[in-house]
Amino acid sequence: MGWTEERVEVLKKLWLDGFSASQIAKQLGDGLTRNAVIGKVHRLGLSGRAAPSQPQRPAFKASRPARPAAAVQPAAVRRPEPTITIPPPPAVSACEETGSATVLTLGSHMCKWPIGDPSSDSFSFCGRASNEGPYCVQHARVAYQAAPRKVSGKRSESSELVRSLRRYM
Repeated sequence: MGWTEERVEVLKKLWLDGFSASQIAKQLGDGLTRNAVIGKVHRLGLSGRAAPSQPQRPAFKASRPARPAAAVQPAAVRRPEPTITIPPPPAVSACEETGSATVLTLGSHMCKWPIGDPSSDSFSFCGRASNEGPYCVQHARVAYQAAPRKVSGKRSESSELVRSLRRYM
């Protein structure tokens, strides 16, 4: 396929009217590709346009409306924020040191808490009875700990500082 004078004129007109290279390639037809149109436009020096082409869908999301600035309270009025203390995990008793189950003897209702180094010969599993889940009651307390509750209310000054610094990164 060659570029005839009339095809070049149609290309120039459509390009200056703001059509995209894909749209021009579809209108000219004959297996013409978007890249062929871009190459010809480049060789002809048709860089300027009357209006930029409009994408089929927006390339970015609309920005959020600005938040109203929070009123700053005097330092003397602010209440101290409650601190959350996480209790240490319950200690596992000394019976853990001697696991009674191996990979071959481990049953479906036995505790599957690993004891020791898996690469050593003394590696074993707890082996005690487990009613619900893979672990006995004692190991389930260690494995499944409740997430700390979030305190409702205002953010701390340090979290506000971190949040404000993120704008500049």
